Amino acid sequence: MTQNLEIQEFVIAIAVKQQNPTVLTADFLKYSGIVPNEWELARPPILTNAAAQVVYQNGVSVVAEVNRVVFSELIGTKEAQELAIPAIARKYIETLTQVSYQAISLNFRGYVMFEQNNNTPRNYIFGNLLKQGPWQNFGTAPVQAGLRFIYTLQETQLFLDINEVGLQLPDQSLLPAILFSANFSHQIAQEDANKRLSDLIQVIGNWESDLETYKQVINSKFLTAPSYQVNVAPDEPLIFPR
Repeated sequence: MTQNLEIQEFVIAIAVKQQNPTVLTADFLKYSGIVPNEWELARPPILTNAAAQVVYQNGVSVVAEVNRVVFSELIGTKEAQELAIPAIARKYIETLTQVSYQAISLNFRGYVMFEQNNNTPRNYIFGNLLKQGPWQNFGTAPVQAGLRFIYTLQETQLFLDINEVGLQLPDQSLLPAILFSANFSHQIAQEDANKRLSDLIQVIGNWESDLETYKQVINSKFLTAPSYQVNVAPDEPLIFPR
């Protein structure tokens, strides 16, 4: 592989001891100043006793569950300084200081795509990352593989998942790709509420450091083999079936 990773999604997930998801409403986010007044909803919010979700037209989503709150944003062609969820996540926890926050993870999802009639994603996984063996010859269809690498860094752990996927474009066509999903897991102080809040703010404020680490690991450690031709991701949003 010779071209760089195309990052498509950024997610901030904050674990909580217990919270009431019904607190999360579009009006709460708007009138508390967590999101700008001019943001428009992409669809009606979801609100149940178990979970709540608010999705905006700019690709930002906020989800509250009993044990976590999740901020996600589709990146597309946005520059780093244009991403909104770091400021939104910080404002959220500064507004709801009574919640018992437990931990935080910063997550990035990126794709490397290949020719539609080429089986290179599978060739890449089985030719570069796995050693050939009899385990490959079993079943009625070619075996598929998903890999997880766990890296211990100075202040966090990086969980990196690599999978062969099909990306669905808006015209319903599929493109073969390798999906690189990174989870930077950060622990925060538990004894003191003020220290928990400051730890969360510090992690969120340093999100670009995790992003650069993610890009460096993928581009320098996984995308350096010269025998694979890679296509750059298109500008239009990609739909990955979940």
